[in-house]
Amino acid sequence: MKPYLRMVSFCLLIMIIIPANAVATSWVYPFVVWDGYMYEVTDEKVTTIENKIGAVTKYSDMKEYGGNFSNAYPKGTKYFSIKGIDTEIAIAVQVDKGTYLKAIRDGEYTYHQFNIAHNLFKALVVIGLFLILFLLFNALRKR
Repeated sequence: MKPYLRMVSFCLLIMIIIPANAVATSWVYPFVVWDGYMYEVTDEKVTTIENKIGAVTKYSDMKEYGGNFSNAYPKGTKYFSIKGIDTEIAIAVQVDKGTYLKAIRDGEYTYHQFNIAHNLFKALVVIGLFLILFLLFNALRKR
């Protein structure tokens, strides 16, 4: 029974040492995500908005999410197209009633790519731990 307790203690120690999730994320600027692309929100006010094109679906200043995510604006904040400017260049973000700020497209939002790699890494760590446990258990059992 003593070797079994050592093995369990070892596994618990490994799980404590290897963190499962990041504690916080920091960003250089406020942004919104729309249609799979990140838009940096500037201080430039926009007065010629056209159509509503979307809204923030998830807000967090601590971790990344998929969808129309923002690190600065709450869920429900609306996005609009700007008259005369293609949405591939910039969009407008409604920050107050009647106040819109220009958000300039910064590139593709890669949350999903990072998330898949992160989940794969976590799965490999768990599989590795189970393999180590299995080998230790068999080695101790043969003694």
